[in-house]
Amino acid sequence: MNLARLLCASLASLSALASSWAAGYPAKPVELVVAYQPGGGSDNTARAIADAVRPIFPQTVYVVNKPGASGSIGWSYVATGPADGYRLVLMTPEMLVVPLMGIGKTTVDEFQPIARFTDDPSSITVRADAPWQTIQEFLAHAKANPDRVAISNAGNGTVPHMAAAALGESAGIAFTHVPYQGSAPAIMGLLAGDVQATTVAYAELRQHVEAGKLRTLAVMSDKRIETLGQVPTFKELGHDLLFSVWRGVGVPKGTPAEAVEKWRTAARTLSQSTEFQTTMRKQNLTPAYADLSEFSSDVARQGQAFKTLVPKLNLKQ
Repeated sequence: MNLARLLCASLASLSALASSWAAGYPAKPVELVVAYQPGGGSDNTARAIADAVRPIFPQTVYVVNKPGASGSIGWSYVATGPADGYRLVLMTPEMLVVPLMGIGKTTVDEFQPIARFTDDPSSITVRADAPWQTIQEFLAHAKANPDRVAISNAGNGTVPHMAAAALGESAGIAFTHVPYQGSAPAIMGLLAGDVQATTVAYAELRQHVEAGKLRTLAVMSDKRIETLGQVPTFKELGHDLLFSVWRGVGVPKGTPAEAVEKWRTAARTLSQSTEFQTTMRKQNLTPAYADLSEFSSDVARQGQAFKTLVPKLNLKQ
């Protein structure tokens, strides 16, 4: 067999293998990696996705938690693994921030965003027995007591951390930032009285507000939250602060298009599922579907914004 025929035969074989792979994907269990501890909003989102896609995919999708180094351990685990569609990452905005703080080497540019599932604005929330009834009272107290008001966040470089730092910069206030390993422990720190406030997303602590244990003073969204109509946005108060925790799925760059498209189709199906949307809301998450194109554009846009904001806030690990 001459070289030309050998090349043609090899290409034909590869083509047949690719077609067989595409038709059979996924042929084995798929990992959905969460770069944080179990129990928080990211973990809940991932587990809801894994459960919901079971009727769609013939193989199990299971959640793997890889916490540490503000998320960079989990992201590196996916980015450095095989780009074959069998290892996905739950994407969060921290992927845009943490590398800018000098933590880890994995950047969002190493991933292909597929779809966004949720989006929840940050808030300033205090205990219900705190002396501040309004955000104005809270800010006045914090300004009069520099470095004495502690605000919990979900970890260095997380959106709650960014939100609190940006509020301090905008209002001219020096807060003490207290990082926890995720939103759930940050909320528990507030409930226990270890800190005076938190900037965790309202959706993740709503049940404590509704139970009368916490009080949300303001939110960092473009509009007031529908179920929290009496609580103002920072934008109304003259602070251009729009911070939210979104969550979606992505794969390493170079993952076969067939795997990307199957997940894209699955995400679209979930976005139209009343059962999945209900599950999200029961877990105190706000459904906010965005397909690959919109999600990728938003990630790129926010990434550029954070490249300006992070140095300005002088955030360090």
